[in-house]
Amino acid sequence: MNSTLALLLATTDPSVSYSPTTNAAASPGGLLFTVLTIIGLWVTFKKAGLHGWAAIIPFYNAYTLVKLSGRNGWLFLLFIIPLVNIVFAIIVALGVGRVFGKGGVFSFFLLFLLPFIGYLILGFGSAQPNRNTKGY
Repeated sequence: MNSTLALLLATTDPSVSYSPTTNAAASPGGLLFTVLTIIGLWVTFKKAGLHGWAAIIPFYNAYTLVKLSGRNGWLFLLFIIPLVNIVFAIIVALGVGRVFGKGGVFSFFLLFLLPFIGYLILGFGSAQPNRNTKGY
């Protein structure tokens, strides 16, 4: 038997069940992190004078976040390019942190790596957006 055919048969075996809970966002922890991120973004957007509900609209939240970071809103399309999206997400996190007067370490670790914590700190904390920041 050809190895490609054996691989094909192994991956289409009906006796193998695939559970939707294997997705991280579908797990209880992933759902919690998603809800915390949405709450944090909502309050952060409101604090910056933007629409809070933008946090729950899939592409509009990325557009709003890019605008908040001081960049052209159309650059949110860079999020769909593999590898570029990682670099651009770091740039956006640094920009949002700069608008709220936070440093690079806070922005990288809490807005890029742990957004479910970072945006809650921005939204409910004492940091206020700097209206003189370029692009705000």
